Amino acid sequence: MKKLISVVTPCYNEEDNVEKLIELVKKEFDSMPQYDYEHIFIDNCSTDNTVAILRHCAQANKHVKVILNARNFGHIRSPYYGMLQAYGDCVVSMVSDLQDPPQLLPDMLKKWEEGYKIITCVKNKSKENPIMFACRKLFYNTLAKFSETEQIKNFTGFGLYDKKFIDVLRNEINDPYPYFRGIIAELGFNRYELEYTQPKREKGKTKNNFYTLYDIAMLGFVNHSKLPLRLASFIGFGVAILSLIVAIIYFIYKLVYWDSFIVGTAPLVIGLFFFSSVQLFFIGIIGEYIGAIHTQIRKRPLVIEKERINFDNNNDNNQQ
Repeated sequence: MKKLISVVTPCYNEEDNVEKLIELVKKEFDSMPQYDYEHIFIDNCSTDNTVAILRHCAQANKHVKVILNARNFGHIRSPYYGMLQAYGDCVVSMVSDLQDPPQLLPDMLKKWEEGYKIITCVKNKSKENPIMFACRKLFYNTLAKFSETEQIKNFTGFGLYDKKFIDVLRNEINDPYPYFRGIIAELGFNRYELEYTQPKREKGKTKNNFYTLYDIAMLGFVNHSKLPLRLASFIGFGVAILSLIVAIIYFIYKLVYWDSFIVGTAPLVIGLFFFSSVQLFFIGIIGEYIGAIHTQIRKRPLVIEKERINFDNNNDNNQQ
């Protein structure tokens, strides 16, 4: 019996790319007849023609399956949920903008057959904006340096995951807003890093913006590092000592030069703004941790589905 490979692709407004991606994935599996495959798209409530194109492709190709979300559930929850709906012998996560090359599928499957449970595709180079790539690299290096667990640098989630790993996510991890990249390293499965050069997006616009990138960055820090909280404690203590020293110096100067030493309002205003900015910054840090706790205790579902396309009854029963 052939092994079933589940390729999971999250998408949102990718009408220019999904059909080509389906063709490229099919081409790779046509060259590997020893495997059967399914290509699962989870659409995050696209507003363009993405859904119509996926319906047409699913009608023409039985390997293409589609999950339509009831609304846009964000860039964290939807891809993770899509992986949990895949029941193949292994799952390949691949974005829809063609920046995750399907040509790496044979290499990933080869390493999987050698016994590795996870193959993480790591960007050693990128043809994207060099400034953005440098910023991403800086984030990964910073998170890896201060994280309590090992972090995978230059990794976005593109990779292959054995069924045993997916079963752990499905049955043991109950996280409504998971930092998937951190979970991979934290669980400790046998892993191989496959390096590649990330191609430039050819069509469409990236869905990443300042908020989404900030959200991922803070999610990584909040889930895997207590450094911001401890930094707040250390800096608060340091600023308190500094304030005491300055106050003592000002007091002595005033006693010695009572008539000639005029404090004025400038130091008071500068000090007020400085200490206020420090307080507001660390209140924001604490707020991020409180927000993460609030998300956890609400226990909201990852995704609510609107419709499934090309899922047979057996698969549907297995997934309930």
